[in-house]
Amino acid sequence: MVHEVDVQWMGNMQFNALVNGHVVVMDGPERAGGEDLGPIPKPLVLTALAGCTGMDVAAILRKAGKKVNDLNIKVAGEISSRVPIEYIAVHVVYEFTGADENKEYALKAVTDSQEKYCGVSSMLKKALPVTWEVNYNGMQIFNNRKAEVAALNS
Repeated sequence: MVHEVDVQWMGNMQFNALVNGHVVVMDGPERAGGEDLGPIPKPLVLTALAGCTGMDVAAILRKAGKKVNDLNIKVAGEISSRVPIEYIAVHVVYEFTGADENKEYALKAVTDSQEKYCGVSSMLKKALPVTWEVNYNGMQIFNNRKAEVAALNS
C-alpha cells in the first residue's frame, strides 16, 4: 500500500494538496508573499501526529467499551533557531474529561498509542524526542517530559 498526495501550486505561496479526495490549502502569511489562506506546511506534521494518536486512543477506548466525555489534544513543536528550521522536540498533551473509573483506561490508551500504534509518532521519534502528558478531569496523571529532558542532559 502507498499513500500519495497531489500538490498543485496555486500562485504566490499557496499550494493545494489533494489528500484522499480532500483539499488541504497551504499558504504563507502576507509578510512572506502569501495571502494566509491556509496553514504553513510544518504545523501539519503536528496535526498529523494529533490526528493519528487521537484516532488510536478513540479506537482503543471504543474497543474496551470505555467512554470519556471529551478528549482534547494539544501538540507543541519546538523549532530550531537555524536553517533548516525544523522541529527539534515535540510534546503532546492529552486532556480528558470523564468518569473517574475510566481514568486508567484513558492513560493505557495513550500509552498504547504512543508506544505501539501511532505511526506518525513512531516516525518522529526516529528524528527527535516526542514526549507526552495526560490530564484527566483537570489533574495531571502522567508526564514523561521531565524524564526525557533529564536523559538528554545527562
